[in-house]
Amino acid sequence: MHTREEKIEAFGRFLDVLDTLREKCPWDRKQTNQSLRTNTIEEVFELSDALMKDDTPNICKELGDVLLHVCFYSKIGEEQQQFDVADVCRKLTDKLIFRHPHVYHPSQVETENPKPLPYGEDLQHNDMQNADTAQKVIENWEQIKLKEKDGNKRVLSGVPDALPSLIKAYRIQDKARNVGFDWEDKGDVWKKVHEELGELEQELRKGNKENSTQELGDFLFSVINAARLYKINPDDALEKTNQKFIRRFNYIEEHSIRQGKPLTEMTLAEMDNLWNEAKKQEKDSL
Repeated sequence: MHTREEKIEAFGRFLDVLDTLREKCPWDRKQTNQSLRTNTIEEVFELSDALMKDDTPNICKELGDVLLHVCFYSKIGEEQQQFDVADVCRKLTDKLIFRHPHVYHPSQVETENPKPLPYGEDLQHNDMQNADTAQKVIENWEQIKLKEKDGNKRVLSGVPDALPSLIKAYRIQDKARNVGFDWEDKGDVWKKVHEELGELEQELRKGNKENSTQELGDFLFSVINAARLYKINPDDALEKTNQKFIRRFNYIEEHSIRQGKPLTEMTLAEMDNLWNEAKKQEKDSL
């Protein structure tokens, strides 16, 4: 691994190249916050894909692409005399210090060389000091955010509107949990799941699409809530199932190609048999 000096040197070299490209490359020169936005979303999803696959080389590569976008937006801000990458780093550092009162004293916000508090020191300057578990840190984090001068004014205002719906539902529930709005016994959630499923079935039988859509949303929200309570990330779980379906369906399609028989000419029974073959092979390989 690299020394601190080597890391700083590498980051400086990257910023030099970015400055040069912004000045001399026609494509880089014309980019704006708006033109980069969709590319940024794509890069984050590519990083997410590499993380799901635990693909270390691509994790490193995609992190670089995301870093490029962070610094590119900072460069645009600098050109408009709004902020630069140093401001981004300082705001982030100050926020981390402020939100970790169990590690740093609040007086160290905006200091150049913040020092962690000595282990065992009496930390009674507020009631958020005794964060001895990860869950307590998370709970404190949400409360602290509400106290920041430029922070969230409502508990749920920190959930981005643009988040994919499944992830958004999980984050909404998680944030509500951190201020005490949650099931006392996680097992009680199943009654709600079954209740929502029953209401969905009733509306589907009636053929009312609008009501069915609402009830489907309620049912999915309750299932996501159950996953959260049992510490299962629903987005990860669904993506694993997506990948499993793709593997098994590709097995069916490859078989049809080898036989010279299009999928559209295969019976459902034939496809089911191949699906079960693929499923068995996966189990045998475990």
